[in-house]
Amino acid sequence: MTKAEQLNSVAVLVPGHFNDHAVERIDRTFRRVKIERADPALVTDEMRRDVRAIASFAGVNAALMDALPKLELIASFGVGYDSVDAVHAAKKNIMVTNTPDVLTEEVADTTIGLLLNTVRELYTAEKWLRDGSWVKKGNYPLSRLTLRGRHVGIFGMGRIGLAIARRLEAFGLPVAYHNRRKVEGLTYQYHSTLKGLAEAVDTLISVVPGGASTEKAVNAEILAALGANGVFVNIGRGSTVDEPALAAALANGVIAAAGLDVFADEPNVPNALLEAPNTSLLPHVGSASHHTRRAMADLCVDNLVSWFSERRPLTPVPETVNVKAAG
Repeated sequence: MTKAEQLNSVAVLVPGHFNDHAVERIDRTFRRVKIERADPALVTDEMRRDVRAIASFAGVNAALMDALPKLELIASFGVGYDSVDAVHAAKKNIMVTNTPDVLTEEVADTTIGLLLNTVRELYTAEKWLRDGSWVKKGNYPLSRLTLRGRHVGIFGMGRIGLAIARRLEAFGLPVAYHNRRKVEGLTYQYHSTLKGLAEAVDTLISVVPGGASTEKAVNAEILAALGANGVFVNIGRGSTVDEPALAAALANGVIAAAGLDVFADEPNVPNALLEAPNTSLLPHVGSASHHTRRAMADLCVDNLVSWFSERRPLTPVPETVNVKAAG
């Protein structure tokens, strides 16, 4: 049997809707098995017998893994994988991969655009032009806020955080950061606590992934520390923010404005944030360009190909980095 024939015999489970380019490549290379959603109750005897991999936007829990005894690999589409139980996967000797790096620059670009839109009210200014207010009412009012003189703190100095920091330096803005630990060789000012970072800056950008360790990390205390001139931008995960506390902080002048690309219960955005005049809101489009999503799709499928042809992953997540392929 040739290598191509061997790959073509591998059953890859694809729950629900998936990236079209990834689906095309999976269909050319593997045997795709469709399922309505990532629900163990939908797993058939045939799937239990044959499925060796899952390709998914995420949402793979322990129960689904346990329902597939031949499962070797979960190829998660995206850099965040908090909805994949990677700890359970490691215990079951199941490899989990994600798609880092290929979306870094796109997300960093979006972050800067969201920050600019938040402080300079560009969306509102464009509406002013388009609805005829420029003709009827005159010039758009001066923006209350500016990037000039700001000090930016980044919560989560990983690949994307570093790319954002490089862009901020080009804007002439000083950068500080908070991580679980200091990044060796980095000259930006490090703060050992998120509150310490918020107290030291007036602009806070959250890039951290979801999960128990970051659940509602940006809360009323952090927002109060950011201060009345504070701007908060979230490009990471909605679960990292206490949204009622954020809405209250925006309404009560605890902070000045917020730019959000992610929310706790997507696509449902709290009315208090929708109605706030000092928010800039995007529908989770951080990496949403054809160019970047295609690159993410390729890396997702490349992980499948590498695992089943060379028995190694390209981009394993930390929890499963020591998982070894059998045989």
